[in-house]
Amino acid sequence: MQKLLQHKYGWIALLIVLITVVYLSAGITFRADLTADKRYSLTTATKQLLSNVDTVIEIDVFLTGNLPADYKKLSVATQELLEDFSSLSGNLIRVKFQKPGEEISNDTAKAILYDSLSRLGVVFERTEVTNTDESTSQLIIPSALVKYGNRKPIAIDLRSSRRVFKQYNVVNDVEPLEDKEATRNAAEALLEYKFANAIDKLTREYIPTIAYLVGNGEPIDMKINDLGESLRNDYRLAVFDLKQGYPDPAIIDALVIVKPTHVFTEEDKLKLDQYVMNGGKVIWFIDKLHAELDSLMRSQAEYTAYDRGLDIDDLLFKYGVRINGDLLQDLNCSKIPIVVGRNPDGSPNMQRVPWPYYPFLSSQTDNPISKNLDRVLPIFPSSIDTVKAPGIHKTILLASDTNSRSISSPALVTLNSVKSEEDLFSFNRSYVPVAVLLEGKFQSLFANRAGADLMDSVQRTTGKPFQKAAAKEGKQIVVSDADIVTNAISNTTGPLPMGELPFEGYRFANREFFLNCIDYLVSNNGLFESRNKTIVLRLLDKEKITAQKTTWQFLNILTPLILLVITGGIIQWRRKKKYGI
Repeated sequence: MQKLLQHKYGWIALLIVLITVVYLSAGITFRADLTADKRYSLTTATKQLLSNVDTVIEIDVFLTGNLPADYKKLSVATQELLEDFSSLSGNLIRVKFQKPGEEISNDTAKAILYDSLSRLGVVFERTEVTNTDESTSQLIIPSALVKYGNRKPIAIDLRSSRRVFKQYNVVNDVEPLEDKEATRNAAEALLEYKFANAIDKLTREYIPTIAYLVGNGEPIDMKINDLGESLRNDYRLAVFDLKQGYPDPAIIDALVIVKPTHVFTEEDKLKLDQYVMNGGKVIWFIDKLHAELDSLMRSQAEYTAYDRGLDIDDLLFKYGVRINGDLLQDLNCSKIPIVVGRNPDGSPNMQRVPWPYYPFLSSQTDNPISKNLDRVLPIFPSSIDTVKAPGIHKTILLASDTNSRSISSPALVTLNSVKSEEDLFSFNRSYVPVAVLLEGKFQSLFANRAGADLMDSVQRTTGKPFQKAAAKEGKQIVVSDADIVTNAISNTTGPLPMGELPFEGYRFANREFFLNCIDYLVSNNGLFESRNKTIVLRLLDKEKITAQKTTWQFLNILTPLILLVITGGIIQWRRKKKYGI
């Protein structure tokens, strides 16, 4: 190198080499993800999806501008992710960060634009931004819009669908505190799945058919409005009457059974059984006991919840679960408004009191259906037991918290469900299952009791032979509460979203849970792998910081001085040795 630099044209040659290296490396990108949680790595399924993109996909991200620190971090994470998306797609995914309506000065025109975006699913949030000791209200749009051809754009809420709360129960009667750090991390962890899932739904050629089952007293009114609207966006939605024939898995990808109230006949169960044996997927939302808050309010004191007598216990038992005839309670629960007295003017004094019959549900497993999901709110759920079923793998998707109990049928429901300290001690169960995923080769309930006539009847009606067992692995989800997927109806605004009650003022993750269940049952693209991603900020221990503050300050000041003295001493020693001075 020294000889090269001493040469007449050495510097010119070196310059040419450097320019060549820079030019060649301009088109080469390399990044090694050394994080323990692999936060900067895309899953294999996502990479495969992006490599198959053959048409331009446009993504408009509205989270930009002068943002609070939390949202700025989320915006940067979104930008970095979509840069990878664009690169892997051969730049067919084109990303634009913009704030809609900035160029519009007319308030009416801007309001019309925002209304049209809201109808697509874009969310708006007003927050306080502090600059130079002055707080101002700012409209933030934490959303993105994915557009492909002439298909309806898909809006993405960049915020977390999971709010993490610290421990809370009826004993201390304190509102739960949000763990904002965990909530913020959950938002970043789900970005890959949200964008990949949107791209997949826009570009897929085959759209699965989801059928809502009727014929056994299932609701068909406005109480399932949100269920229908949620499915209609991404699937073909159908209604199937069980009394009219056999559901065909070649046509119907999944059956949704919600809150049946009439008994299932042997013929009904045979139809469902053979649907499962031939590869059909089913998600069950079952209210085993009849328990309604309206009934309790009308009685003014207490109400007895009783078994509906649906007669499907043997079918579910064969598949691997048992819905118990009880009501599940937990001290970590929602609140309901009740009249506790009268105001001086004679009007009723309403207060929201804890209601253990509405327990908060969460996941204790890493299954992608319920991981990184906010709390789910049931209404009078029952407990579930898993039972022996050869070849069937069971996964608990949702369970209660750590202070639970169950009341067996006939269960007496009262407004004052926790009357004494002794009652509190009875909440001694933890993580009681409410939703279970079943996977494997199911065995038919009728395998050992189907005569020749029954087999011939199935053959004549369906054109397929009677199946004693499933030929391939299937999936079912059993949930011991139907109101998770029904919606309340407001007297002023009409149907509310799933998981939102008029008196709660908060929307739980019921809709997200339901759609995740559907996606898991009918999707085979492996994108759910990205829902398992976890991002953890490894923050310093505040107690250790306080205790060791002085020590570290001393080391930070003293260590550079010591290194400076040692370095100076070594230089001086070498000079003295070399030059004798």
